[in-house]
Amino acid sequence: MLTALLVHAHSESDSFVTAMRDRIAQTLAGQGYTITHSDLYAMNFNPVLSPADFGQRSAPDHLVYALEQRHNFENGTLATDIVTEIEKIRAADLIVLTFPLFWFGVPAIMKGWFDRVFISGTFYGGKTIYGRGGMAGKKACAAFSLGGREDMFGERGIHGPLVHGMMRHLFQGTLGYIGTDVIEPFVAHNVPYQPLEVRSGCLDELAEYFSDLDNHPRIPIPDLDKFGPRFEPL
Repeated sequence: MLTALLVHAHSESDSFVTAMRDRIAQTLAGQGYTITHSDLYAMNFNPVLSPADFGQRSAPDHLVYALEQRHNFENGTLATDIVTEIEKIRAADLIVLTFPLFWFGVPAIMKGWFDRVFISGTFYGGKTIYGRGGMAGKKACAAFSLGGREDMFGERGIHGPLVHGMMRHLFQGTLGYIGTDVIEPFVAHNVPYQPLEVRSGCLDELAEYFSDLDNHPRIPIPDLDKFGPRFEPL
């Protein structure tokens, strides 16, 4: 049986983004997925990395966070809230992010989840990135809302491309970097300004999208076979 981890970043239980999360869970469960959750606000997840994440230090005099992540995970001394999230990800076949777009990116609590949970060594490191990353073989996607209209994005839009421009740091630089097969996201535009019937229709479109998830395009990720041992172009 397949498992989907839904990572949710919205503080309000009656928000449209939470309704998106719930509709995705319902749709995937109907396809036979086991659903697990990381509801970051409800968990009061701590997004701030710090020396307190480490029970022991390999180098007490100077903190190199990525190196201490490796050391502490290998020695069983990494903070328990981080380990819990890592185990959820490792158990999942599909990772789904739901969030509102804030300042051309994800909310700070979700960014902090990436910073603390996507640890060096287990998720990425050295030459184990992109298709050779630690989470290779898993799929990832996102469903998010924003206030802007669809015509405000794209090559001629005032903000430029959304998924492959503004959000490249998420889809290539985060999800793709750790090795997941990144599916094109579902984007709900102009949500705060739409009447109830339009928002309800958007949730129906979302359910259709997740009912046919495997047939959606993938985000292009660099092919490491086209680069040399120092990642120089061949």
